[in-house]
Amino acid sequence: MDLMALLPIILMFVIFYFLLIRPQQKRQKQVREMQNDLQKGDKVITIGGFHGIIHALDEGTVVIQAGDGTKLTYDRSAIREKVAE
Repeated sequence: MDLMALLPIILMFVIFYFLLIRPQQKRQKQVREMQNDLQKGDKVITIGGFHGIIHALDEGTVVIQAGDGTKLTYDRSAIREKVAE
């Protein structure tokens, strides 16, 4: 009898896991892989919306060159996406 009372709550947690938590973890994993696979010359967009080309990389930072030649240093985690060329 007690198990039947807990069944709706358990079912709700299972639904939340498959609809919300699991897809979010999958997206985070894809972003981490993309950030780890960055290379010099890749076109990227930062989380702030800055578009540029990677000029240099090290473990934690990325130097991005703008169209006018300006170079800015960002944390690797600030890269939102890699633009297909």
